[in-house]
Amino acid sequence: MGLDVFDAAPVAVLVSRGPEHRIAYRNDVYRETFGDRPLGQPLRDAFPDLAQTGYFSIFDRVLATGHTERLSTAPVDVTYPGSVADVTRYFNFSASRTALGADDHGVLAVVVEVTEQVEAAEQIRVLAEQRRRALLRYRSLVNAGTQVVWVAGPTGEMTETSPGWERTTGQTWEEFRGDGWLDAVHPDDREEVSRNWNRALTEVPADFTSTYRLRVADGGYRHFAIYAAPVRDGDTVVEWVGTCADTEQEWQVRRREDVLARAAEATAGTARLEDMLDALSHVIVPEVADACSVYFLPQTLDRPAGAALTAERVVALTRPGLPGLPRHREEHLRPGGPLARAIEQGRPLHTDFPPGEAPPALGPAGSGPWLPERCNSVVLLPVAVDGTTAALLVAYTCGDRQPLGRPETELLRELIGRTQTPLRNALELRRTRQVALALQRSLLPAPPEVPGLDIAVRYRPSTVGAEVGGDWYDCFVLRDGATVLTIGDVAGHDLPAAVTMSQTRNMLRGLALDREEPTSVIMRRLDLSVQTLYPECTATCVLARLERSGPGGLELQYSVAGHPPPLLIGPDGTARFLTAARSPLIGAVPDPRYTSAREPLPPGSTLLVYTDGLVERRHEDLDTGLERLRGRSAEAARRPLDVFCDDLLNGMLPSGGDDDVAMLALRVATEE
Repeated sequence: MGLDVFDAAPVAVLVSRGPEHRIAYRNDVYRETFGDRPLGQPLRDAFPDLAQTGYFSIFDRVLATGHTERLSTAPVDVTYPGSVADVTRYFNFSASRTALGADDHGVLAVVVEVTEQVEAAEQIRVLAEQRRRALLRYRSLVNAGTQVVWVAGPTGEMTETSPGWERTTGQTWEEFRGDGWLDAVHPDDREEVSRNWNRALTEVPADFTSTYRLRVADGGYRHFAIYAAPVRDGDTVVEWVGTCADTEQEWQVRRREDVLARAAEATAGTARLEDMLDALSHVIVPEVADACSVYFLPQTLDRPAGAALTAERVVALTRPGLPGLPRHREEHLRPGGPLARAIEQGRPLHTDFPPGEAPPALGPAGSGPWLPERCNSVVLLPVAVDGTTAALLVAYTCGDRQPLGRPETELLRELIGRTQTPLRNALELRRTRQVALALQRSLLPAPPEVPGLDIAVRYRPSTVGAEVGGDWYDCFVLRDGATVLTIGDVAGHDLPAAVTMSQTRNMLRGLALDREEPTSVIMRRLDLSVQTLYPECTATCVLARLERSGPGGLELQYSVAGHPPPLLIGPDGTARFLTAARSPLIGAVPDPRYTSAREPLPPGSTLLVYTDGLVERRHEDLDTGLERLRGRSAEAARRPLDVFCDDLLNGMLPSGGDDDVAMLALRVATEE
C-alpha cells in the first residue's frame, strides 16, 4: 500500500508495523500534533511520556483480532510540541489492521483532535450547573428568607409568585400579579412610588432603591426599603429582581432624631408660653400627627383637690386639607372623664377607634367640635410643672392614616421631656405674671364719683412673658373737696417692680392726704422718701390736683417727674400737651426741686394722663408716638368717655404691646 496517500490528509495518520508496533509512517498533521516521533521505533519507546499506557493494548488487540476499535474524546497526556510538561488534550481515535505486504501487517490509526469541543462542552456544563445551583439558592431564599424577594418583567409587571410578599402583605398571587402590588402601597406614597418605578424602567439604572409604606397583613402600615436590579442578556433587560426589607424600626429612629432636633430648634429662645406651644405643634403636625391641640390649665396651678377643671385651648393646628379647629376656646371637663383623669393622674392616655366614631365620653362637656373630622386616634399627654399638670397636649390622626401607637406616644413624651425646662420656665413666667397682675389690679381701684366730672380708667398688661409691674394710676378726693389724679411707672417689668410700685403709690396717696400742699412740694417729699427707702428705684409720675376756681370754674395744678406730658383736649377737639412743670424722674437727683403749673379746664374739656406704653414703639421716635396720640384723641374727643378710652387703646395698640399701659381720663361736664 502506498502510504504517501495520507500526506495531504487533514487529520493525523499513524501506521505501525508488526507486534512491536514500530512506527512505519506518520503524516505532517501527526508530526505537528505529537512531535517528530522517530520512524522504526516501537510505540512504547517513541511515546515514553504517554500517561495513558492502555492505548498500547488497543494496538495489540486490533493487530491480533483484526477488529477496528474507536474512542471518542479520549484524553492524551504527553509533552506536545511547544510545551515543557505533559498537557491533556482530547482526540477521537480509530485503529484498524492494515496489510503492509505479504504476511506483513500493521495498524492504521486515524486521530482527530477535539480539545476545543470538549472544553466548550465542559464550560457549558459548568455554567448549567452554576445556573441550576443559583436557581436552587434563589428558590430557597424566596421560600425561607426574611426579606421579600420578587421578580418583575422588563416592563415592570410582577411575573412570579413571592411567598415573602404574600406572608407580609396578605396579598394572594392573583392580587399581587401585574401591577396589583401597588394596591398594598400606602395611598399617600402610591403616586410617587409608581412614578419612580416607571422612571427606572425607562432609564434602567444599575440599581433602583426606594422607601415606602406597605400595608402588612394585620392592616397597619410599615416602612419598607426596596432594592432592585435589572437582569440583562447583552443589552436587553429580560427581567428585574428585587427585595423589600422591613425598615420600620430604623425609620422610627431617624424620625425621632429629626423631630427632636426640630423641636429643640423651634423652641430655642422662646419664653412666651403660647409661642412655644405653637412652635411645638408645628413640629408635631404633620410629621407625627394630623392635628394637635394644646390646652392651658391655669386653675391647676392653685386648684384645690377635687375642684372643677376648665381648660383653655391656646393652640389648635391641623394639617392642610383638614378643617381647622377654633383656637381660643374654653372646655369644661367632665369630672372623672378621660381628659380630667389624664390631667389629675399626670399619665398619657392613648385610644384609637374607627374614623369619626370617637367615644362620646372622651371629649369635654358641651357642644362644639374638639376633635378633627374623621379622627381615628387620640393621645393625651399631660405637661407637669413641679408635679402639677399645667398644660395638656392632644395629638390626633384622621381618616386612613395609621392610628397613633406606642412609638408616637413615646416620641411625644420624649419631645415634651426635651422641652420640659423651657416649658417650666414659660409656665412659671405665666404664674408669676398672674400673681403680679392680681397684685397690680388690686392696687388700681375704680375711680370715685365726683359731681361735674366723668372719670374713666384703663389698664392693659404687657403681652410679653411675665412683663408686668411698674404702671399704676390713682384717683381720690381730698377733705377740702379737691380731686387728685396720679399716674406713674416704676422701672422694671417683674414682680419686684409691682411690689415697689404698690409701695410708691401708697406713699404718694398718704403724702397727698396728709397736707394740702402744692403738687411740687408733695413730689419732692415723695422723691426723698423713695431715695431713702428704695435707693435703687427710679420712677416717673404725674401728680395733678383739680380745684374749683370761682363760680363753676375748674383749675388743674400739676407736676411732672420724667413722665410723658398730660394731654388736654378742648371742647372743640383741639388737643395739646401740657409741657410746663417738668422735672427729672424720681430717684435721679439727690436734692430734687419740683415746680407746679396751673391750667384751666373749661366745660367739655378732656384731660388724659397715661404711661409710656401707650406711645412708645421700638425703632420709633417718641415724638412720633405723641403726635399719633394727639391726633387720635382729637378725633375721638366728642365720643363718650368710655368709648374715647377704648378707641385710643385699640387705635394706639391694635395688636397688644410689649409694655403695660395705664390710662386715666377725666372730662369736665358741660354747662346746662
